[in-house]
Amino acid sequence: MSFDTLGLSAELLRAISEQGYNEPTPIQRKAIPVIMQGKDVMAGAQTGTGKTAGFTLPLLQRLSTNPIKNGCRPLRALVLTPTRELAAQVGDSVKTYGRHLPLQSAVVFGGVKINPQIDKLRRGVDILVATPGRLLDHANQKTVDLSQVEILVLDEADRMLDMGFIHDIRKVLALMPANGARQNLLFSATFSAEIKQLAGRLLNNPELIEVARRNTTAEKIAQIVHPVDKNRKRELLSHMIGSNNWRQVLVFTRTKHGANRLAQQLEKDGLSAAAIHGNKSQGARTRALAAFKRGEVRVLVATDIAARGLDIDQLPHVVNFELPNVPEDYVHRIGRTGRAGNKGEAISLVCVDELKLMRDIEQLLKREIPRVVLEGYEPDPSIRAEPIQQGRFGKGQPRTQNATHNRGRSSAKRPFASRGKSGNAPARQQRRTRSGRNQVKAA
Repeated sequence: MSFDTLGLSAELLRAISEQGYNEPTPIQRKAIPVIMQGKDVMAGAQTGTGKTAGFTLPLLQRLSTNPIKNGCRPLRALVLTPTRELAAQVGDSVKTYGRHLPLQSAVVFGGVKINPQIDKLRRGVDILVATPGRLLDHANQKTVDLSQVEILVLDEADRMLDMGFIHDIRKVLALMPANGARQNLLFSATFSAEIKQLAGRLLNNPELIEVARRNTTAEKIAQIVHPVDKNRKRELLSHMIGSNNWRQVLVFTRTKHGANRLAQQLEKDGLSAAAIHGNKSQGARTRALAAFKRGEVRVLVATDIAARGLDIDQLPHVVNFELPNVPEDYVHRIGRTGRAGNKGEAISLVCVDELKLMRDIEQLLKREIPRVVLEGYEPDPSIRAEPIQQGRFGKGQPRTQNATHNRGRSSAKRPFASRGKSGNAPARQQRRTRSGRNQVKAA
C-alpha cells in the first residue's frame, strides 16, 4: 500500500515524497483513514513506528479541505504533549508535512521567553502544539483562545498522566468546545487502566487502533543485560564505548544529579559527553541534542524526560545505566533506537539492587532478556541488595513533587510559582508505581 491510496491531498503527498517516504507504516495505514472520517480515535503503537505522522497528516488534510472563509484565523487544532522535546518534534512534523498548505502553526512550551510566543499567536495560527503548563500560562494571559478548537490530540497521553498533568488537562478541556463538538484523538505508546479511564471521559465512541501487543518493544531492537556491581558501572560503560568504538550512545540515568555526574566522569575518561534533564535550560538542552546529532558529542546522558520526543535518526545504541523505577519507561527509553525499521541495540547495566526492577520489566514485556556477564566485570556475590535511593534526597526521605510539577512550564525554577488568580499552582498527583506506592520519579 502506498500513501496515495489513503485519500491524502496532492500537497500532502508531495511533502511526504520530499521526505523520501513511499509506504505508510501500520499505524498510519489504520489511523489516517479513520481520522479523516472525523471519528474519535484511541491509538497505540510501538514508539518509533510513525504515529506522529499518523495524526499529523489527517489533521492537516481535514483543516485544509475545510478552510475558514471569513478571513480570520482562529485556532482550530490543538496538540498537547508532555515534554518540550516532544512538542518541538511534533511541531517540526506539522511544518514539514504542511509546507505546501496555507496553514500556520506554532509551538509553545516553558523554559523559554513567552513574548515571542505571544507575538506568533497574535498573528493567528491554525494549529498549536503545546505543553499543558505553558498553554495555561497563555490562557491566563488571554493570549490564546481555545473556544473554536475542532481537533484535540493528546500525544503520549500516558506520560502526561505519569507526570501529573491530569489537572491541567481538565483545565484545558474546560476552555474548549463541548466534547461532542470536536474530534478527539488519543495517541500513546502504552495503554493502562488510567489511560482507558481518561479515554472513557474524553472520547466519543472511539475507534481503537493497535498495531502490536501493548507495552511491547520494536522487534529490531536487540536487548541484553550485563550484570555488574554498581560501583563498576561507569568503568564498564567507558570500556564498552571505547573498545567497541561506539560513536553515538544515548545513556539513561535515574536522576538529574546522576546524569550530571556521569557525564562529567565520562569526560574525564576522554569521551565527549553532555547531559540533558529537567533542570537544564531549554537552550542548553537544545544545544546538547544538536551537538549529539552532529556527532560532536559522543555520549548523551539523559533522564526519562528524554525518553519521549527524542527523534535521532538511526541511533545505534541505548544504554540503561540505571533501570527506571516504572517498567513502562523501559519501553520508551529503548524506543529511541530501532526507529523507522532500523536496527538498534539496547543494553542494561544491572546491579543487585535492581534485580526486582528487572523482573518487573520482563513481566511487562512477557519475555526474559538475555544476561551476559562480561569478563573482568563479574558481580561480587557477597554484595547484598540495598534500597534504591530516590533522587538526591537520600534514603527514607520522600521525593517532593517539584521534579514533575514544572516540566514544560516557564517557572521551572520556582516550584510553587503563582498560576493565574489562584496564586498557587495545582497540586500534582503523585506517581503510582506497580507496587502501589506513591512516588515521583526524578527527572
